[in-house]
Amino acid sequence: MNDSIDYYLEIGLFNKDEKKFYNKAIDYTEKAIELAREKKNNSKLTECYLQLATIYYDIEKNDLAIDYYIRAINGYNKNFPLTNLALSYYGLGKCYLRKDNIRVAEIYFEKAALLYKKLNFTEAIELINLQKGIIQKEKKNYSESKKIIQSVVNKLEDDAFSSTKTEAFFQLGEIEMKQNEYAKAILFYKKALEINEKNNVDVESKKKLFKQLSEAHEKNKNNFEAFTYLKKFTRLNDSIEKTFINYDSENMIDKSQFDEQLKTIEQLDKEKKSQQKTLRFSKLISILSIALISILSLLSLSLYRNNKIRISTNKLLKEKNKELLAEKERTELASKARADFLSTVSHELRTPLNAINGITYLLLQEKPKASQLNYLKSLEFSGNYLLNFINDILEINRLESDKVVIEKIDFNLIELTENIVNSFQEFIHENNINCHLDIDKSINYNLKGDPTKLSQILINLLNNAIKFSVNGDVWLTIKQKNETHNGIVTLYFEVKDNGIGIPKEKQKAIFDSFSQGSVEINRTYGGTGLGLSIVKKILELVNSEIHLTSEFGEGSTFSFELIFEKGANKIIKEDAENYLNIFTSKKILLVEDNKINQMITQKMLEKVAIDCKIIDNGEDAIEDIKVNNYDLILMDVHLPGINGTEATTEIRKFNSTIPIIALTAISLNENREMLLSFGMNEVITKPFEPKHFYKIIAQYLTNPLLSDS
Repeated sequence: MNDSIDYYLEIGLFNKDEKKFYNKAIDYTEKAIELAREKKNNSKLTECYLQLATIYYDIEKNDLAIDYYIRAINGYNKNFPLTNLALSYYGLGKCYLRKDNIRVAEIYFEKAALLYKKLNFTEAIELINLQKGIIQKEKKNYSESKKIIQSVVNKLEDDAFSSTKTEAFFQLGEIEMKQNEYAKAILFYKKALEINEKNNVDVESKKKLFKQLSEAHEKNKNNFEAFTYLKKFTRLNDSIEKTFINYDSENMIDKSQFDEQLKTIEQLDKEKKSQQKTLRFSKLISILSIALISILSLLSLSLYRNNKIRISTNKLLKEKNKELLAEKERTELASKARADFLSTVSHELRTPLNAINGITYLLLQEKPKASQLNYLKSLEFSGNYLLNFINDILEINRLESDKVVIEKIDFNLIELTENIVNSFQEFIHENNINCHLDIDKSINYNLKGDPTKLSQILINLLNNAIKFSVNGDVWLTIKQKNETHNGIVTLYFEVKDNGIGIPKEKQKAIFDSFSQGSVEINRTYGGTGLGLSIVKKILELVNSEIHLTSEFGEGSTFSFELIFEKGANKIIKEDAENYLNIFTSKKILLVEDNKINQMITQKMLEKVAIDCKIIDNGEDAIEDIKVNNYDLILMDVHLPGINGTEATTEIRKFNSTIPIIALTAISLNENREMLLSFGMNEVITKPFEPKHFYKIIAQYLTNPLLSDS
């Protein structure tokens, strides 16, 4: 099996490096990942993640590259080669540098440099130093940048490290260009070109140098030299012109054929003189000659016109291509702006919302007066509604990006559906619904797939069915459609109701974002209008589709099919834990700068007999942990001074066992894997739901070994 993993890795690498077939490279590497997971071979799985990260970096899918570099880093331990870990840190640095996040790029380059120094890997160390010089150039610290890059040049030999040294001289030339020192820039570019040609580094690098030399000479008023280097660049780059030349040569009259025709005419003339042919025959020869010349002239004219048309068309295509590229860049900038806006707004909304939901929960626990209870229940409903609305908007944006990863883990379908239906019991009771759960009895095994995505689909469909079927019935039906010999099963899911139904003219638009059929429906039943849009996008991600059958006033039926693998063992249900016995006499450090969040979290901890100490910044928290013992740390991610991730990194240098749980109003730019990579053990999202909050804390207080996993 290991041979098969290595085989797929090698084929993927060959398609990436030699053939530049990136889609095939991704396919073969993912096959290697699948085999490594089946075999539970963590060392090979980590190697696969690293290779997939480098492929995504090469095709400029930076977010996916970051995700797989982090997975690779999380998989490394003391038994793995330090070179791979260093390469992962270096790759992350390059990704964040490309995303203009210079601060994070510097952190990862420094981590990689420390490991390469341990390995005494000279070229890698200097390559990282070169990246540091480039960072200083981006910051416009040109003097510091030149100092760093010149040091790289002085330490490397031309023959041994030609690629790195070529890039170093190129970057020195770029700095001089930015400072309008064109003569100096030309010297550096020529030095880079000399090393490139001597060691045959690569064609792309040579093309880049020809282009910059042409531009530098033009800026320096050396027009002849500028033109010379531009011609060299064109010879390497202009493949379109080669196509035209080849096309023209195919359409030209064969020269040997033309010469043969001339010889024939000359022979006819000789025969005419020798045989004293009549004047009439001579005139015929003349006419034929004129006709041939006319044909050749017309053909030449036609070829000339075709060339002009091709050149004109090519110019037009190039202009249109520039317009399309500019439009693509504008679209990408708009998409990034929207994502950044949603990220900022969601974070800023979650922080006060945490205060609203937290204070409401605490007041409800203090046995309020009957007159106050309705107000608090209304406040609780409004807070939860707003939180669901924010989550739906973020989920739509995440599904439209390339950040969604489909999991493949074991889960129990019956347990999952029962839990979902039970979570709706209060809503079912409020709407006086008869809820019918019908699961095929032959599905008595576990499944392997993505239970989170399935839960999102069923929760959205059941929520709509219950909401629009007051005093009616709702059916959830699951049937096995077929099963293959190798354990692949296809299941049919159906959510049916006998509620208000959907008019025919509204059924196509019902899956669009913020669509609910009509303004009256929105006012009567509420909701965001995002649920069915989320369902549709999730099913598209897993190569399925949603089907709707509905008549106005007679209810609706939503159905879909999903493919799963059969799972291995039964999943054991967890028993409810006695949290109060677990929490008594425990000591927790809360690192949080927001005063309201401090008060809410402290009250929730003291309510279950946990002793809580509060520190409002990362620096003081680090010093306090050095001298005091705690059972667990709750660490806010966004702190003044050094943030929560940086504080966690410092704590792990002297304490690797204490559980550290991140508290964050998580945004689109953050993810659980990224936070865990800094040494945190778990993430709780603000505003946190109390039962989930207590459950996570209880898990790490009862089983400290979780912090080592």
